[in-house]
Amino acid sequence: MSDVASGLQVEWLGRVGYAEGLAIQEGALKDRSRGARGDRLLLLEHPPVVTLGRNTREENLLLSAEEFAARGVEVHSVPRGGDVTFHAPGQLVGYLLVDLEARGQPDLHRFLRGVESALIEALDGLGIGGASVPGRTGVFVAASTEGGQGPVRKIASIGFGVRRWVTFHGFALNVSLELSGFDAIVPCGLRDVEMTSVARELGIGPLGLDIRAREAVGASFRRAFA
Repeated sequence: MSDVASGLQVEWLGRVGYAEGLAIQEGALKDRSRGARGDRLLLLEHPPVVTLGRNTREENLLLSAEEFAARGVEVHSVPRGGDVTFHAPGQLVGYLLVDLEARGQPDLHRFLRGVESALIEALDGLGIGGASVPGRTGVFVAASTEGGQGPVRKIASIGFGVRRWVTFHGFALNVSLELSGFDAIVPCGLRDVEMTSVARELGIGPLGLDIRAREAVGASFRRAFA
Protein backbone atom coordinates (compact mmCIF):
# COMPACT_ATOMS: atom_id res chain seq x y z
CA MET A 1 0.00 0.00 0.00
CA SER A 2 1.35 3.47 -0.80
CA ASP A 3 0.22 7.01 -1.10
CA VAL A 4 1.87 10.02 -2.64
CA ALA A 5 1.51 13.54 -1.29
CA SER A 6 3.61 16.67 -1.53
CA GLY A 7 6.58 14.91 -3.10
CA LEU A 8 7.18 12.16 -0.50
CA GLN A 9 5.84 8.68 -1.20
CA VAL A 10 5.02 6.75 1.98
CA GLU A 11 4.79 2.95 1.70
CA TRP A 12 3.82 0.35 4.31
CA LEU A 13 5.64 -2.92 3.62
CA GLY A 14 4.48 -4.94 6.63
CA ARG A 15 6.79 -7.38 8.41
CA VAL A 16 9.93 -7.96 6.38
CA GLY A 17 12.97 -10.12 7.13
CA TYR A 18 16.06 -8.00 7.70
CA ALA A 19 18.07 -9.30 4.73
CA GLU A 20 15.06 -8.83 2.47
CA GLY A 21 14.60 -5.31 3.85
CA LEU A 22 18.20 -4.46 3.00
CA ALA A 23 17.71 -5.70 -0.56
CA ILE A 24 14.51 -3.65 -0.95
CA GLN A 25 16.29 -0.60 0.40
CA GLU A 26 19.27 -1.05 -1.92
CA GLY A 27 16.94 -1.19 -4.92
CA ALA A 28 15.10 1.91 -3.69
CA LEU A 29 18.40 3.72 -3.20
CA LYS A 30 19.49 2.96 -6.75
CA ASP A 31 16.13 4.08 -8.10
CA ARG A 32 16.37 7.40 -6.24
CA SER A 33 20.01 7.96 -7.20
CA ARG A 34 19.28 7.64 -10.92
CA GLY A 35 16.05 9.63 -10.70
CA ALA A 36 13.76 6.70 -11.52
CA ARG A 37 11.68 7.36 -8.39
CA GLY A 38 11.11 10.34 -6.11
CA ASP A 39 11.77 10.63 -2.39
CA ARG A 40 10.30 7.71 -0.45
CA LEU A 41 9.67 6.61 3.13
CA LEU A 42 9.47 2.83 3.49
CA LEU A 43 7.69 1.86 6.71
CA LEU A 44 7.99 -1.70 7.99
CA GLU A 45 8.81 -3.88 10.94
CA HIS A 46 11.43 -6.61 11.32
CA PRO A 47 11.59 -9.94 13.12
CA PRO A 48 14.02 -9.81 16.10
CA VAL A 49 17.40 -8.54 14.91
CA VAL A 50 20.37 -6.65 16.30
CA THR A 51 22.07 -4.24 13.89
CA LEU A 52 25.58 -2.91 14.23
CA GLY A 53 26.28 0.57 12.87
CA ARG A 54 29.67 1.86 11.81
CA ASN A 55 30.45 3.12 15.33
CA THR A 56 29.49 -0.04 17.23
CA ARG A 57 31.78 -0.99 20.11
CA GLU A 58 32.16 -4.66 20.98
CA GLU A 59 31.46 -4.02 24.67
CA ASN A 60 27.95 -2.84 23.79
CA LEU A 61 27.01 -6.40 22.76
CA LEU A 62 26.17 -8.24 25.99
CA LEU A 63 25.68 -11.68 24.42
CA SER A 64 27.81 -13.83 22.13
CA ALA A 65 26.80 -14.61 18.56
CA GLU A 66 25.78 -18.09 19.73
CA GLU A 67 23.58 -16.68 22.49
CA PHE A 68 21.83 -14.32 20.09
CA ALA A 69 21.22 -17.23 17.71
CA ALA A 70 19.79 -19.34 20.54
CA ARG A 71 17.30 -16.54 21.21
CA GLY A 72 16.32 -16.45 17.56
CA VAL A 73 17.87 -12.99 17.09
CA GLU A 74 19.82 -12.28 13.91
CA VAL A 75 22.88 -9.98 13.98
CA HIS A 76 23.78 -7.77 10.99
CA SER A 77 26.49 -5.18 10.40
CA VAL A 78 25.12 -2.28 8.35
CA PRO A 79 26.57 0.86 6.67
CA ARG A 80 24.75 3.43 8.79
CA GLY A 81 25.90 5.81 11.45
CA GLY A 82 25.52 5.06 15.13
CA ASP A 83 26.13 2.10 17.42
CA VAL A 84 24.13 -1.06 18.12
CA THR A 85 20.34 -1.22 18.21
CA PHE A 86 17.53 -3.78 18.34
CA HIS A 87 14.50 -4.28 16.08
CA ALA A 88 11.45 -6.47 16.66
CA PRO A 89 7.74 -6.62 15.81
CA GLY A 90 5.90 -3.71 17.39
CA GLN A 91 8.65 -1.28 16.42
CA LEU A 92 8.01 1.00 13.44
CA VAL A 93 11.10 1.14 11.22
CA GLY A 94 11.40 3.83 8.59
CA TYR A 95 13.86 3.78 5.69
CA LEU A 96 13.99 7.28 4.24
CA LEU A 97 15.32 7.71 0.70
CA VAL A 98 15.74 11.45 0.15
CA ASP A 99 17.95 13.26 -2.36
CA LEU A 100 19.31 16.14 -0.28
CA GLU A 101 21.15 17.73 -3.20
CA ALA A 102 18.01 17.76 -5.36
CA ARG A 103 16.27 19.55 -2.49
CA GLY A 104 19.07 22.12 -2.37
CA GLN A 105 19.93 21.05 1.20
CA PRO A 106 23.09 18.89 1.12
CA ASP A 107 23.46 19.06 4.90
CA LEU A 108 23.17 15.77 6.80
CA HIS A 109 23.11 17.46 10.22
CA ARG A 110 20.13 19.59 9.19
CA PHE A 111 18.45 16.51 7.74
CA LEU A 112 18.86 14.57 11.01
CA ARG A 113 17.30 17.42 12.99
CA GLY A 114 14.41 17.39 10.52
CA VAL A 115 13.86 13.67 11.12
CA GLU A 116 13.89 14.22 14.88
CA SER A 117 11.36 17.03 14.53
CA ALA A 118 9.05 14.87 12.38
CA LEU A 119 9.14 12.08 14.97
CA ILE A 120 8.48 14.55 17.80
CA GLU A 121 5.46 15.87 15.88
CA ALA A 122 4.15 12.32 15.39
CA LEU A 123 4.56 11.56 19.09
CA ASP A 124 2.72 14.73 19.99
CA GLY A 125 -0.20 13.50 17.93
CA LEU A 126 -0.15 10.28 19.94
CA GLY A 127 -0.17 12.17 23.24
CA ILE A 128 3.53 11.92 24.14
CA GLY A 129 5.88 14.85 24.52
CA GLY A 130 9.08 14.10 22.64
CA ALA A 131 12.38 15.94 22.75
CA SER A 132 15.81 16.01 21.20
CA VAL A 133 18.88 16.08 23.43
CA PRO A 134 21.93 18.14 22.41
CA GLY A 135 24.83 15.90 21.46
CA ARG A 136 22.66 12.78 21.16
CA THR A 137 20.87 11.62 18.02
CA GLY A 138 17.36 10.25 18.48
CA VAL A 139 14.14 11.18 20.24
CA PHE A 140 13.56 11.05 23.99
CA VAL A 141 10.55 11.43 26.26
CA ALA A 142 10.49 15.12 27.14
CA ALA A 143 9.41 14.61 30.76
CA SER A 144 12.43 12.39 31.43
CA THR A 145 14.90 15.05 30.21
CA GLU A 146 13.71 17.60 32.77
CA GLY A 147 14.52 17.83 36.45
CA GLY A 148 16.93 14.89 36.68
CA GLN A 149 14.30 12.47 38.05
CA GLY A 150 15.40 8.98 36.98
CA PRO A 151 17.07 7.94 33.70
CA VAL A 152 16.39 9.67 30.43
CA ARG A 153 13.98 7.54 28.39
CA LYS A 154 14.65 7.04 24.69
CA ILE A 155 11.72 6.20 22.41
CA ALA A 156 13.21 6.43 18.90
CA SER A 157 16.64 5.70 17.45
CA ILE A 158 18.06 7.23 14.29
CA GLY A 159 20.93 6.08 12.10
CA PHE A 160 21.47 7.08 8.48
CA GLY A 161 23.87 6.49 5.66
CA VAL A 162 24.27 8.80 2.67
CA ARG A 163 25.47 7.98 -0.84
CA ARG A 164 25.94 10.84 -3.32
CA TRP A 165 23.65 12.91 -1.08
CA VAL A 166 20.86 10.34 -1.17
CA THR A 167 19.98 9.14 2.33
CA PHE A 168 19.27 5.55 3.32
CA HIS A 169 18.56 3.56 6.48
CA GLY A 170 16.58 5.66 8.92
CA PHE A 171 14.77 5.48 12.25
CA ALA A 172 13.10 3.02 14.62
CA LEU A 173 10.18 4.14 16.78
CA ASN A 174 9.33 1.85 19.68
CA VAL A 175 5.55 1.47 19.60
CA SER A 176 4.40 -1.75 21.25
CA LEU A 177 7.41 -4.08 21.14
CA GLU A 178 8.65 -6.12 24.09
CA LEU A 179 11.37 -3.90 25.58
CA SER A 180 13.26 -6.79 27.22
CA GLY A 181 14.95 -7.38 23.86
CA PHE A 182 17.12 -4.34 24.56
CA ASP A 183 18.61 -6.05 27.62
CA ALA A 184 21.08 -7.92 25.41
CA ILE A 185 22.77 -4.73 24.20
CA VAL A 186 23.72 -1.24 25.32
CA PRO A 187 21.31 0.57 22.97
CA CYS A 188 23.16 3.10 20.83
CA GLY A 189 26.03 2.80 23.31
CA LEU A 190 24.13 4.95 25.85
CA ARG A 191 24.55 3.33 29.27
CA ASP A 192 22.66 6.05 31.13
CA VAL A 193 19.53 5.84 28.94
CA GLU A 194 16.47 3.63 29.38
CA MET A 195 14.54 2.44 26.32
CA THR A 196 10.79 2.98 26.36
CA SER A 197 7.84 2.69 23.98
CA VAL A 198 4.64 4.47 23.05
CA ALA A 199 2.60 1.72 24.74
CA ARG A 200 4.58 2.00 27.96
CA GLU A 201 4.39 5.78 28.10
CA LEU A 202 0.64 5.80 27.45
CA GLY A 203 -0.04 2.81 29.69
CA ILE A 204 -2.16 1.07 27.07
CA GLY A 205 -2.04 -2.18 25.12
CA PRO A 206 -1.08 -2.55 21.47
CA LEU A 207 -4.60 -2.91 20.07
CA GLY A 208 -4.77 -0.39 17.23
CA LEU A 209 -1.71 1.47 18.49
CA ASP A 210 0.64 0.31 15.74
CA ILE A 211 -1.72 1.56 13.04
CA ARG A 212 -2.18 4.90 14.81
CA ALA A 213 1.58 5.33 15.11
CA ARG A 214 2.11 4.43 11.45
CA GLU A 215 -0.48 6.98 10.34
CA ALA A 216 0.94 9.70 12.60
CA VAL A 217 4.49 9.12 11.36
CA GLY A 218 3.44 9.02 7.70
CA ALA A 219 1.55 12.30 8.04
CA SER A 220 4.33 14.12 9.90
CA PHE A 221 7.01 13.04 7.42
CA ARG A 222 4.91 14.06 4.43
CA ARG A 223 4.70 17.52 5.97
CA ALA A 224 8.37 17.65 6.94
CA PHE A 225 9.59 16.55 3.51
CA ALA A 226 6.95 18.15 1.31
